[in-house]
Amino acid sequence: MDEQRVLVVDDEPAMLANCERLLSGEGYSCSTLADPIEFRARLVSVEPDVLLLDLRLPEVDGMTLLTVAKADDPALPVIIMTAYATIASAVEAIREGAFDYLTKPFKADQLLVAVERALRHRALTLENQALRELVARETRPDEIVASSTAMLRVLEQAKKVASSNANVLVSGESGTGKELVARLIHNHSQRRDKPFMPVDCAAMPEGLLESELFGYERGAFTGADKRRRGLLEVADGGTLFLDEFPEMPMSLQSKLLRILEERQVRRLGGSSLIDVDIRIVAATNVDLEAAVDEGRFREDLYYRLNVVPLHLPPLRERSGDVTLLAQRFLAQFSAAQDMDPPHVSPEVWDALERYHWPGNVRELKNLSERLLVLDDDGQVRLSDLPESLRPWGLLPNGAREAVLPPYETARDEALNAFRLGYVRRLLDKSGGNVSQAARAAGVSRRTLHRWIAQLRGSASEKAG
Repeated sequence: MDEQRVLVVDDEPAMLANCERLLSGEGYSCSTLADPIEFRARLVSVEPDVLLLDLRLPEVDGMTLLTVAKADDPALPVIIMTAYATIASAVEAIREGAFDYLTKPFKADQLLVAVERALRHRALTLENQALRELVARETRPDEIVASSTAMLRVLEQAKKVASSNANVLVSGESGTGKELVARLIHNHSQRRDKPFMPVDCAAMPEGLLESELFGYERGAFTGADKRRRGLLEVADGGTLFLDEFPEMPMSLQSKLLRILEERQVRRLGGSSLIDVDIRIVAATNVDLEAAVDEGRFREDLYYRLNVVPLHLPPLRERSGDVTLLAQRFLAQFSAAQDMDPPHVSPEVWDALERYHWPGNVRELKNLSERLLVLDDDGQVRLSDLPESLRPWGLLPNGAREAVLPPYETARDEALNAFRLGYVRRLLDKSGGNVSQAARAAGVSRRTLHRWIAQLRGSASEKAG
């Protein structure tokens, strides 16, 4: 193992000599510095694992050197050395990032214990940093983070259907992660080594969508100056993901149905049929049965695609997943920026869990990136959240007085919010077993059923 390096900065020669004698005697590589003007250069040359720093220095304030050291190496543990009269300054230094402080005069064992603790802390910090970087590099893009019963059930079903060739219909609100589920199905299937081809049916006009799907021969239309394979061909042996496929015109729906039945495709302007082996995962955020009833979608194609239906719950119904997802997003964005994730206050986690997330996971991901971009002190507080996410009774720092609702309204809202969170956690913990949940809560099954019905009614009113 390489020698662990300690840099001691103090303007008292006796203190420097004693620290060097004690630390060198324990096998540490100890460097000393009496002139703080040379601090930056010595910091670069020594690259210490621990810094011992006196706060009372001539010409340069010790707090300034602390700031320089932490900017150069955020993982460097700094131990402040101070006289009794400046304990308050040492405590302030701790708040600014110092690891520990020693009160002068200190004993030999106090110094050695402090340095040993600092080295253990640094090793753990560097190990965690390496693990975060490894996770950021190796996390698959299709990996879905979830702990809620509702979402884990969907993921279990998706992995089961992946081993088959059945077409899958994924439904759910916008931003719930339908494409991620489609990729998960593909990556857990025998088609994983073949292409996964996503198609946004709502983003393309009819003519372009048709040529993208079917391809075309040279001269098939104006501008077709060479042959082009369509996505149905490119996806041969793999998975075609049709996002928002109800937006597909009726004429294309007929052609797609024929391909699913015959397993053959004909390019635009071509005469030959090309065999294709594809699996289709289709996704939508609309009521497809209503679209069929209204004549906007072919019933026969609906049954072809809806072999295995999977419905993704909205984020507001995934109790506990908000915190889990936000932690993942903050870690990923932080790793990309080569920085540590910010510390998030418990009040912020509570506010995020209470929010209704109309934009679902996509909205949470965007918020996480925003919080990191705007972070300037490594902390996320309630004041950093958009006003729409702040609970009415928890506006920070008294910056402005909250507009409070009437007492009974506020009481009912608080009770419903508490009951909603409590019941969700209760059902998650019991795996959805109402009898077990009721026993754990100390209430009757009838009471728990009434709470569930009230909460469902409240959720329906909000959605309406």
